Amino acid sequence: MVFVTGDLHGEWERFRARGMRQLHRGDTLLVCGDFGFLWNGSKRETALLRKIESLPFTVAFVDGCHENFDLLLALPVEEWNGAPVHRVGKNIVHLMRGEVYTIEEHTYFAFGGGHSGDLEFRDEPNSWWEQERPTREEIQHGMDTLQAYDNNIDYIITHEPPALLKDCLGVPDSEHVEVHRFFEDIVKACIYRKWFFGKCHLNKYIPVKFYAVFDVVLPVTIRSTEMGSD
Repeated sequence: MVFVTGDLHGEWERFRARGMRQLHRGDTLLVCGDFGFLWNGSKRETALLRKIESLPFTVAFVDGCHENFDLLLALPVEEWNGAPVHRVGKNIVHLMRGEVYTIEEHTYFAFGGGHSGDLEFRDEPNSWWEQERPTREEIQHGMDTLQAYDNNIDYIITHEPPALLKDCLGVPDSEHVEVHRFFEDIVKACIYRKWFFGKCHLNKYIPVKFYAVFDVVLPVTIRSTEMGSD
């Protein structure tokens, strides 16, 4: 089965939560950004990655706004489920922006990155990286990929939400960036079943197809009635 969760921020305790008990050998856990286990390359971080590698399921994440992109983008690239990924560990992969992956016969459009809301507390290149912000080339690649699939995708996995959801989620308008406009175009042009995103640290269903996820672990096949909108 395929499951989805929100920002992990390098916290191993999240893998010990009750919701993780749903996952079994051969399953896939999709993380909607801020994986966070690639941050400083410390011995502790290496040990935590090895613990994740000991898990019986695959962890696949889109990047968020709290990643060390110097470490992330230096990782080897290989193909996984039909598209390129950065290989982090034997069962850990980074899903690249604008790619489509086929997992258990369903298609997943992945697009990480976004805009940090805490820039005043971070500095480049120690705790902030410009690569968090999707480029026009990456957005164009995403558009081309979707067109190759006739704008028809089963599921969408992102870190940022579409701009139209920002008011109801309490995200300031000042954070509107180019990727939000791209997501607005996807909403209008594409056919998809569900859209999962992290960023907002909320667990909330927004009718009719959007799911803000944080510390829940949801099967992608979840029905709207199983996750409240309040």
